[in-house]
Amino acid sequence: MTSGVSTGSTAGGGQVEKADLVTLTIDGIEVSVPKGTLLIRAAEQIGVQIPRFCDHPLLAPVGACRQCLVEVAMPDREGELKTMMGPPGRVKPQASCTMAVAEGMQVKTQLTSAIADKSQQGVMEALLINHPLDCPVCDKGGECPLQNQAMSNGRGETRFSKGEVKRTFPKPINISAQVLLDRERCVLCARCTRFSEQIAGDPFIALIERGALQQVGIYENEPYHSNFSGNVIQICPVGALTSASYRFRARPFDLISTPSVAEHDSCGAAIRVDHRRGKVVRRLAGNDPEVNEEWINDKDRFAFRYATAADRLTHPQVRDETTGELRVASWPEAFAVAARGLAAASAVGVLTGGRLTREDAYAYAKFARVSLGTNDIDFRSRPHTAEEAGFLASRVAGTPTTVTYGALEKATAVVLLGLEPEEEAGALFLRLRKASRSSSGGKAPRVFAVAPFTSSGLRKLKASVVRTAPGAEVAAIEQLAHDGDLALDGGGVILVGERLAQTPGALHAASVLATQTGARLAWVPARAGDRGALDAGCLPGLLPGGRPVSDAAARVDVSTVWGVPVPTGEGRDGDAILAAARAGEIDALVVGGVGLDDLADPAGAEAALDAAGFVVSLELRESAVTSRADVVLPVAPVAEKAGSFVTWEGRVRPFVKALSESNALPDVRVLAGIADQLGRPLGVSTPQAAAAELDELGAWDGARAGDDLADLVAAAPAEAGTGHRLATWKTMVSDGPMQDGDAAYHASGPRPVAVLDERTLSTLGLAEGDGVTLSTARGSVTLPAVVGDVEEGVVWAPASSGGVHLGRDLGVGSGGRVTLRPAPAADAPVLHDSQEGR
Repeated sequence: MTSGVSTGSTAGGGQVEKADLVTLTIDGIEVSVPKGTLLIRAAEQIGVQIPRFCDHPLLAPVGACRQCLVEVAMPDREGELKTMMGPPGRVKPQASCTMAVAEGMQVKTQLTSAIADKSQQGVMEALLINHPLDCPVCDKGGECPLQNQAMSNGRGETRFSKGEVKRTFPKPINISAQVLLDRERCVLCARCTRFSEQIAGDPFIALIERGALQQVGIYENEPYHSNFSGNVIQICPVGALTSASYRFRARPFDLISTPSVAEHDSCGAAIRVDHRRGKVVRRLAGNDPEVNEEWINDKDRFAFRYATAADRLTHPQVRDETTGELRVASWPEAFAVAARGLAAASAVGVLTGGRLTREDAYAYAKFARVSLGTNDIDFRSRPHTAEEAGFLASRVAGTPTTVTYGALEKATAVVLLGLEPEEEAGALFLRLRKASRSSSGGKAPRVFAVAPFTSSGLRKLKASVVRTAPGAEVAAIEQLAHDGDLALDGGGVILVGERLAQTPGALHAASVLATQTGARLAWVPARAGDRGALDAGCLPGLLPGGRPVSDAAARVDVSTVWGVPVPTGEGRDGDAILAAARAGEIDALVVGGVGLDDLADPAGAEAALDAAGFVVSLELRESAVTSRADVVLPVAPVAEKAGSFVTWEGRVRPFVKALSESNALPDVRVLAGIADQLGRPLGVSTPQAAAAELDELGAWDGARAGDDLADLVAAAPAEAGTGHRLATWKTMVSDGPMQDGDAAYHASGPRPVAVLDERTLSTLGLAEGDGVTLSTARGSVTLPAVVGDVEEGVVWAPASSGGVHLGRDLGVGSGGRVTLRPAPAADAPVLHDSQEGR
């Protein structure tokens, strides 16, 4: 039987030339596939599922488990078919996960070959010799490939006698704080070790010992440190690797699964949310070849319990006029009190933060203009500048996607500016890792980075690092234009992180570099909601779609859809809003879940809230804003509402409401309730309506604001103090409020350290691991010192980790000056071998 099945297209959708196709027969069906295709993949094209354990489409083949054996016949030089033989007279089955197709090959799987079927049954029996029959208590039970394939491709009866004892090990053992290993369940497929080495670049686990004693192991006194460790739990085909936070919590058949999108960074990773009885129990990686493939970082996987923390706000609250204390109120009362306070204010500022969905951000942008009549709105709850606002307006907001994940794999070179992908954009890091390995046979793009030191993540990317002290990036970027090794023209990509905005002129220099070389440029913010907030109009000088407030035609464009005039004149940015509140020029604030510790001056922000006459807070959990608010309105977390995020690429990533029984309200519904009480209706009250209206507005096709960034570059600030220049960014495992609730996840992160050059360490008279104190006029922090290839005169420390928050404790951020001194013996922290920063 022949069907002429053809698969002449690549995974990316591109067509394959006929000359690059190989025709073979599988179970009597003729199929044409691209050269180099593995037999196991070719069989999938015709709907034949060959059992397997070690095979994974995103990992290099290894042929470890031998479960995928098939019978193969090859034509000789004369064209006569010869079955592949082993010992004299015996057919030798072949592992279909390691053998590539060949012209004229004939393959028989377990469906048509008794030899293949018997071989697979024998391998299955061998795997089960020592595998425990503990399916009822195993976390993998009910979704276990071994369980399924033992039924479909194994023997129906066992040949073991009741008296035989299976091999056992003490269990479980922690290969990290989060990942637990039951060694007797392991089938030695090497999926975990291959993922760690090939995909994440963290080869801290390996197969050790030989023969019957072979097992997964870790380096002595060195736990499995990886930002992507949870993936090994998910791809384990048995219950050998389990999660400390999920172990024995639920059974797969008790869970309801909902596809969703991760909310922690701007990558838009596809995830699966598993919930039970109104609570999320676990999150798994979704399969999206265009974005995160089948991998997610540990923050996306484990950091979801913040939504069920004890300080979760469940009812509206208003401040009692008599006692001055917050008291529980109904929604109608809270809306009415909020509306009265805002209507009585002479000026109102709106701070939204970067954690909002695209639809909620649009609601804030419209609420500010329509209901409050102001352009004083800013989503940047972090240090920011006018140069950055111009850069975002001219190069990012409402612009079509030109750089995608797929484009990174085909780039000639990738330049990282103010961006640490492994810590700040996990899915992006993994795609860069994939590109740098160039496993497809193409030429791998070279990765260049302007950074203060060669971090672990940059080493994994094989990056060429231009070591640069924070604040000196402009000269380094300008020098890149003259680097003969930097092939940006004809396919280069420049990735700009939000930290670059803290150096005056750096964004302008990056734009000039892109123009001079013809490279494509993309902005990679840290938070999931930043790009959506930008496109939605949560900036003082921008309306939805990148429309400049200063452009009359742009205002008319928006007014036509909104049905009311748009305020003229560019508003105040976030810093100016807070300064105006402290000065009494703004007497009311609407705060949308902004973390004060994220701001450039947390103490100044608290003073602004104290000085404001009226504060409305829309938030999920109690915070420093709650205690200062006059009206507190609880809003829904991502799992309890529908919406979308916009990735750093500009790709809209919609998701549905996972917990359908939740009564929590999205921000757009809350703002609509206040707007109705103000007598200036918002016009939208659901995420769906907000998305439809934003799509109706579309992107602005007129002149852009901020095109000439040179005019917006501020003078470099005067040096404040002497000492070492501080380099910092947030590590993936940090003290952010959205990472609360999972002790094992937090314990899996590296301990905060101060990274110094060897000469500075010697000058201070310190040995590696000794305590070093970083101090400013605001305060001081003490961290263990470790040596790195840091630019001399620079010290690196994590922005917020292990109870240390540099912005709050020192009052400075990246580029600020700190004084170093040896820590008193009593204050010196102890650094164990396993606690070094990455």
